[in-house]
Amino acid sequence: MKKLLLPTLALWLAACAPPPAPDTRAADEAAIRETDEAWSKAAEARNLDAVVSYYTADAQLLAPNAPIAIGTPAIRAGWAPLMDPAVALSWKVSKVEVARSGDLGFVVGTYTMAMKPSNDTGKMVEVWKKQADGKWKCVADIFNSDLPPTPPAPAPKKK
Repeated sequence: MKKLLLPTLALWLAACAPPPAPDTRAADEAAIRETDEAWSKAAEARNLDAVVSYYTADAQLLAPNAPIAIGTPAIRAGWAPLMDPAVALSWKVSKVEVARSGDLGFVVGTYTMAMKPSNDTGKMVEVWKKQADGKWKCVADIFNSDLPPTPPAPAPKKK
């Protein structure tokens, strides 16, 4: 009797376990890629409200040569100079990956920024989180240039 108890109990517990959640990674990766493309188009159109809407309220923007911008007002302030008509900004995703849990994903890609007097190219990483409504929003965004640092201007000569 004892020999049958353990296997029977194991089968009963297995039968009571909820079925595994479906693997939605492919669909989630496609949704993030599509959302990111729309986000880049909003930046190209210089639509600051639309650009900021892709972030969660507590997101973090890690722009080069600037402190971390946390939350909507700080992110808006960080993006505002990039919306200048003299700036042309766009980016392209090269990799999207979503966790098996389906609640977090990340993007790796490149950007180009044309502005006078120079142009810039660089790389970026974004972390995306699925919201309660099923939409994806960015929770962390970092980008940095491929260009070498600009050397400081020489100090003025003393007379």
